[in-house]
Amino acid sequence: MSDAERRVERGGPYVGSPIIMATVRVVMPFVFTFGLFVMFHGADSSGGGFQGGVIVGTVVLMLGIAFGIEATRDWIGPRLPVALVGIGVLAFLFTGIGSVLLGAGFLEYAVYGDLGIPHPSKYGIEFVELAIGVIVAGIVTGLFFAIAAGTTGGESA
Repeated sequence: MSDAERRVERGGPYVGSPIIMATVRVVMPFVFTFGLFVMFHGADSSGGGFQGGVIVGTVVLMLGIAFGIEATRDWIGPRLPVALVGIGVLAFLFTGIGSVLLGAGFLEYAVYGDLGIPHPSKYGIEFVELAIGVIVAGIVTGLFFAIAAGTTGGESA
């Protein structure tokens, strides 16, 4: 059975709704910005990297619902979610190991103040929250494509 036959068997090919597409185009930048806001304010208030990363990851889910999963998967590509996870993990590790190399404990941000960085704890926490958010957004995106591949018959990301 071909891929096209499987799609027809499951209800036909994707048919986009102009209303949903227009709504996603308008709402998407605000959702993405809100996700970044939640990431950066996790040290001072409710939120953090995990919650913000999930919100940013939902932007991809909205694109998939509005424009079709296959089109979104083709646009993002299979390597971007993996790259996001890798970049986030490296940023987290370099921040923690950097403080150890400077003579402090793992993720002791105050040592970065010796390098002339103002408010090292504040910016260190925000950087780590951003790294965690990037990791979670990559994982949410990858999981979305993997789960969708099981329902659409496509290849997993």
